[in-house]
Amino acid sequence: MEVLFGKPEDIDSWMKLVRLVSWNFPGLETEESIEEHRRTVLKFINDKRALCVKKYYEIIGVLLFSRKHNMICFLAVAPDHRRCGIASALLKKALEELDRNKPIVVSTFREDDEKGIAPRRLYKKFGFEEGELTEEFGYPNQKFILRP
Repeated sequence: MEVLFGKPEDIDSWMKLVRLVSWNFPGLETEESIEEHRRTVLKFINDKRALCVKKYYEIIGVLLFSRKHNMICFLAVAPDHRRCGIASALLKKALEELDRNKPIVVSTFREDDEKGIAPRRLYKKFGFEEGELTEEFGYPNQKFILRP
């Protein structure tokens, strides 16, 4: 499985995956928010901050990261391809791109949220620790921190 930087020509396949999992991401409930996310993904692609895994020509996993804020911004895997190591491969590559001498942050679901079971397990496997409780897009979240 190869993790690649996304390219502008990947955007349609990328957004097909985003639409497939949008129900699981607060802030992606409307067509307008999906289109805004598309513009954001293209910016990340152009800045080499967008990673993906493909099966043939179909994108089955994506990750956006910020070097400026040293954070993981978005991570998703197609439902039919979960539990195959795709999220781990994406996260491993993103951590190679970020500054390991500073804390790396990601926001995910809270412990009592069923949506948080898999992502929280993944981040803990990589050494992230629970941080402050937050809210994003009106939804309760929790920061996870990977210390230097």
